[in-house]
Amino acid sequence: MPEKVTLRPVTADDLDLFEREFSGPEGVGTHAWFGYQSTADLRRRFAENGLLSQDGGTLAVAEGGVTVGRVKWFPGGWGPDAFTGWSLAIGLVPAARGRGTGTRAQRLLAEYLFDHTRAERIQAWTDCANLAEQRALEKAGFVREGVLRSAVWLGGQWRDSVIFSVLRTDLKV
Repeated sequence: MPEKVTLRPVTADDLDLFEREFSGPEGVGTHAWFGYQSTADLRRRFAENGLLSQDGGTLAVAEGGVTVGRVKWFPGGWGPDAFTGWSLAIGLVPAARGRGTGTRAQRLLAEYLFDHTRAERIQAWTDCANLAEQRALEKAGFVREGVLRSAVWLGGQWRDSVIFSVLRTDLKV
């Protein structure tokens, strides 16, 4: 079991960790490596709004007070001007994977978004071959909805993704 997992606003030190850990295929893993990207935009957005806005955001994932990754959310809906919720994504440093940290972080983010926004639906998707992330989403309360065929260009080919969602009513006890 991981130490206590928390989410918090990103700090400047977190940006250094994100650049170091997520700038290459070793850090993000084979299911999320989309090529090298400039970090200038990330630092610009951090300077402008701390990576938190009405259109989404990024929070640091901490385990026992130590930053081990990030969770992001951005608008997700179906149809023009049909906002019903958010899409989310997660990135953990390799040492934090496989211990339940991602499951807990995604559940915490879903609860946070349902508590602080009008979202009815939160969705996430992952590569069909990423069985660990699929298990993490299911353990976090997300429901597998289906396969999005040829949804992502990754590693020089079109890849299928599996989409999951959680509704506000799914997390109410």
